[in-house]
Amino acid sequence: MSGVEITGGCYCKQVRYRAVEPALLKAECYCRECQYISGGGAMMVMAVPNEGFAIEGATRGYTRDDLPNAVTRVFCTNCGTHVLTRAPGFPQGVILKVGSLDDPAVFGTPDFAAWTQDAQPYHRLPTLIPVHSKWPGMAGNETR
Repeated sequence: MSGVEITGGCYCKQVRYRAVEPALLKAECYCRECQYISGGGAMMVMAVPNEGFAIEGATRGYTRDDLPNAVTRVFCTNCGTHVLTRAPGFPQGVILKVGSLDDPAVFGTPDFAAWTQDAQPYHRLPTLIPVHSKWPGMAGNETR
C-alpha cells in the first residue's frame, strides 16, 4: 500500500482522519473487547504510524479501568462511531477501524487473525491466513 493516502472518519462526517504512511499491519481481531464494539463480530483493523497521521473533529476516548494495559478506544462525540484505538503496547501508531475508512477496499485482506481464544461458536475463523490464539508475540500464543 505504499504511496496510498488513507482517509476516513465517522458516520456523521464530523470526525475526519488522514494517514500518508503505509499500513504497519492489517488484522482481524476476535478479542472480547472488539466483540462489544462491533456488535458481536470480529473487528477488522489497520495500524498506521503516528508519523503522517492526523485527525480532526470532536472525539472522546474511553479506556477501561478494570483491565491491565487497556487500550483507549476513540469515538465521535456526535454519532458515536468508533474510529480508532490507541494501545499502550503499540506507541508507534494508531489502529484504524476498517469500517471507518472512506474506501474500505484499501484494506485488502488481513495479514493474520488474533485473539481467536475469545472467538464465539458463531464466528467463522479464517483458513488462508495465520490464526493466533492471542496477539502475535504474546506469551502463551498458539498459532495455526
